[in-house]
Amino acid sequence: MAARHTSPAAKIGFWLLVAVLLVILLFPFYYAVITSFKSGSAIFEVDYLPAALSAGNYTSIFAEQPFGRNILNSLVVSVAVVGISLFLGLTAALALGRFRFKGRRMMLLAVLSVSMFPQVAVLSGMFELIRVLGLFNNPGGLILSYLIFTLPFTVWVLTSFIRDLPAEVEEAAIMDGAKPWTLLTRIFLPMMWPAMVTTGLLAFIVAWNEFLFALTFTLSNDQRTVPVAIALITGGSEFEVPWGRIMAASVIVTVPLIALVLIFQRRIVSGLTAGAVKG
Repeated sequence: MAARHTSPAAKIGFWLLVAVLLVILLFPFYYAVITSFKSGSAIFEVDYLPAALSAGNYTSIFAEQPFGRNILNSLVVSVAVVGISLFLGLTAALALGRFRFKGRRMMLLAVLSVSMFPQVAVLSGMFELIRVLGLFNNPGGLILSYLIFTLPFTVWVLTSFIRDLPAEVEEAAIMDGAKPWTLLTRIFLPMMWPAMVTTGLLAFIVAWNEFLFALTFTLSNDQRTVPVAIALITGGSEFEVPWGRIMAASVIVTVPLIALVLIFQRRIVSGLTAGAVKG
């Protein structure tokens, strides 16, 4: 069968479409970046290539509030959520994906149903639970509440992935006397890195960007995470909105996420194509 050749007009049209989509997707972030370097009335001037840039907004958000501490809070909470979600999700995936027992399907459906409830529906119950446990205005309360959203999809993704792993490798390890923990850590874990990176990155983004629970369960400035800290940035008067500082803070917390996605995207693509085979 002869190979189909794409006409030059089709190629040009394709790359023009790609360019338009990139402009639509990247322009809001680009405008936020240039706005973060403006000050005073220059913020309200439509200028796509500003002549003068100032870093005053970046320095002021750290000088006027504990924004560095807020970033550290978000980092600690997000890393803890990722670690707990992957550990519990991995152990649950081994049981749900490899072992047959009564009620396994219902348990999977129950895990999935937890993620169907909106945040507002569980807010009052979570508030009472965190108050009883003494975790109000504490990073532990945020970690506990965020697991409601990260654990369901972590369990489901890892369970689906572990089901597709070759059974021959597992049978050979069992014949050699491997126990369930050895089977998980020595056999399945090396083959599951692509799924773990994907679910871990998604859990990190969810925990890093979460706002409602962080606003409800924290009270003091030094315990807040970055989404709440950005929302509570105020100007010199009641009616003044400091857009420059808000944009600067948004850029600071968004750039690390973009870097993480770009770094792990290559590993995910390469791992998904060769992970199980190499195992």
